[in-house]
Amino acid sequence: MSAGHGFDLVDVHVHFMPSRVLEKVWAYFDAATEHYGVEWPIQYRTPEAERLAALRSFGVAAFAPLVYPHKPGMAEWLTSWVLDFAARTPGAVPTATVYPEAGVAGYLSDALSRGARCVKAHVQVGAYDPRDDLLDPAWGLLAEAGVPAVVHCGDGPIPGKHTGLGVFEEVLKRHPRLVAVLAHAGMPDYVEALDLVRRYEGVHLDTTMVGVPFSETRSPLPSDWASRLVDVADRVVLGSDFPNIPYEYGVQIAAIESWAAADERLGDPFLRAVLHDNPSRLLGL
Repeated sequence: MSAGHGFDLVDVHVHFMPSRVLEKVWAYFDAATEHYGVEWPIQYRTPEAERLAALRSFGVAAFAPLVYPHKPGMAEWLTSWVLDFAARTPGAVPTATVYPEAGVAGYLSDALSRGARCVKAHVQVGAYDPRDDLLDPAWGLLAEAGVPAVVHCGDGPIPGKHTGLGVFEEVLKRHPRLVAVLAHAGMPDYVEALDLVRRYEGVHLDTTMVGVPFSETRSPLPSDWASRLVDVADRVVLGSDFPNIPYEYGVQIAAIESWAAADERLGDPFLRAVLHDNPSRLLGL
């Protein structure tokens, strides 16, 4: 159980990857001062079994293990790996990933038939245009299936070639029924992300790295953030970026608790919704 809450946590934004891929990701963060101008010490740089045990110790009963490619020909292999990982790992929800390439609709369709219930699209790392015609069939498949896509399309921590919420909105205009989770709540464009939530019924925000001290120094939330969440409380979901975070897991939970406490219209119902009910619904638990 989640300490002090009386319910389990469900995290839609966790990373488990093949070891050699994860090592490269960690090496990138080791050079964060070069890439981002800030140190980024990985808090949970441990063997896979220890990372899984850590999640359980935090009260996380279910999670979406997300993978993402940075070049063509990688997404299908990563999808196969993560589906196998989910099949052998209690609590892991089957996921998939995409890249704009000729075979994307085929391997995504196969992944959905194998039970994938969440898809990661990393516009920043992949350096691709989410409006690419090659991706259009994939967005269509996801919209039809009602399977959520966790999409890193915001400009944080640094802008990418095709990042920006306005760019991704063009995908939503083509596929207005798409269930899209804006990773990091669209950081740093939080208000624009909330506008998308209000305009498109399938758009959600995840809390990944949002409102924690590490992010507040660079991408601070609006002072009235809690009150802005009142009318979209059913579309905010727990995300953490575990294990690739430079602070303890509980720091993210504390940030969400602070929002719940900041507005009497939120409180405990909001906390349960964000930490359990909303992500459970999204992931089909």
